Amino acid sequence: MTVVLELGKRAKKAARAMAVVSTEVKNRALQAMADSLVAEKERILAENARDLEAGREAGLSAALMDRLTLNEKRIDEMAQGLREVAALPDPVGEVVEGWRLPNGLEIQKVRVPLGVIGIIYEARPNVTVDAAGLCVKSGNAVILRGSSSAINSNRVLTEVIARAAEGAGLPENCIQLVSTTDRESARELMRLHGYVDVLIPRGGEGLIRTVVEESTVPVIETGVGNCHTYVDVAADLDMALRIIINAKCQRPGVCNAMETMLVHEAVAESFLPRAAEELRAYGVEIRGCPRTRQLVPEAVEATEEDWKTEYLDLVLAVRVVSSLDEAIEHINTYGSKHSEAIVTNDYTAARRFVREVDAADVYVNASTRFTDGNQFGLGAEIGISTQKLHARGPMSLRELTTTKFIIYGEGQVRS
Repeated sequence: MTVVLELGKRAKKAARAMAVVSTEVKNRALQAMADSLVAEKERILAENARDLEAGREAGLSAALMDRLTLNEKRIDEMAQGLREVAALPDPVGEVVEGWRLPNGLEIQKVRVPLGVIGIIYEARPNVTVDAAGLCVKSGNAVILRGSSSAINSNRVLTEVIARAAEGAGLPENCIQLVSTTDRESARELMRLHGYVDVLIPRGGEGLIRTVVEESTVPVIETGVGNCHTYVDVAADLDMALRIIINAKCQRPGVCNAMETMLVHEAVAESFLPRAAEELRAYGVEIRGCPRTRQLVPEAVEATEEDWKTEYLDLVLAVRVVSSLDEAIEHINTYGSKHSEAIVTNDYTAARRFVREVDAADVYVNASTRFTDGNQFGLGAEIGISTQKLHARGPMSLRELTTTKFIIYGEGQVRS
C-alpha cells in the first residue's frame, strides 16, 4: 500500500466521524489550533527559515519568496483567521429549503460536508492553516499536498495544528499532509477516487491545468489572476489613480493584483503620464500598446503574450481603448475570469460592465485586491474559484459543503 493511499483510507474514516462532530467541538479545536500556532511560533519560523534559504539557493523569484515567507505578524494573522472561522456560523445541518407535498411527504434540503478534501498548492504555507481551518469548521477531513519549496514549513504547521485539533476532540487523521514532494505523490492524490471527494488546486497555471487534466477526482478549479482595471471616459481620475496603485503595488505577487490596465482614449493623455510617474515610483515596469508608448516613452512594447500574462510582479500591461465595448472585449478575450474592475461615474457604463464582463468578481470603483474570503467577510478562504459549477469566487465554509435531501414520511408508497 502506498503512503498516499494510506492517507486516503485514514481520511475517509476520519471524514465519517467529522460529519457528526458538534459545532462546539469544532470551535474548540479551531481555538486550540490558533493557540498552538502562537505558542510554537519560534519553531515554525525556524523551519520556514530553512525553506527560505533553500528558495534563495534555488533562485526563486521575489514574488514566490514573498509567498513563502512567514514572520510573527503572518503567524498571528493565521491564528486570528482560525479564530474568525470559529466565530462564523456552522453551515453543516443548515436547512437550505423545505416544503410539504400534497401526499404528506416533508422534504428538506440540508447542508452536509463534502467528505475528504484534497488541497494541492504551491509555495504558500499559510494555505496549510487556512485550508485546514475551513475544512474543520465545515466538517471535512483534509489531505494537504504542498510544494517542495515549503515542505519544512508545511510539516511543522500540520503537526502543530493537527495535534491541537485532535487534543481538542476532533477525530484522528482529520488533518494530514502528504510529506513527500515528488510528482508521483501528487498524481496518486489526483487518482484517489473513492477516498478523496474533491480536489482543490491552488497555484500557477501549470499546476491548475495538470490537476484539471489528470485528476480522476472531481476538481474545483481555482484560476490564475490575470486581472484588469478599466479607467473609463467618465472616471474620477484621482480615484482611478488610488485604485490602480493599490491594485498593482500593494502586494503584486498575489492572484487578485491588477496585471493589465485599460484606459479610454479620451482620458489617456491626461491620465497615463501621471499614472506612469506614480507607478514608476513604486518600481513598476510598463509594457504598453503603441498609443501608451507615445504618452509614456519609457514603456516597453507590449506583445500578444503580455495581454495573457499573470506577472505576479511589478510589471503592468497597459492598453488605450476607444470605447467601453473594446475594454469589455479585451477583458473577455484575455482575462482569467477572476477579478475585473471599472472606474467610472457613469451609471450606465458601470451596469453594462458588471453585466457583460465574464468573471467571478466584478468591481465598480474599487480595487481588485479585495477579492479575498476574509475581505468579503467570509472568514479565511480556501481559494478563488473561476469555474461556474458549485462554487464561484472566494470559497469559504458554504462552498465546502454539499446538500442532501431528507424526506420524512408516514408510510407513503408510490402508486
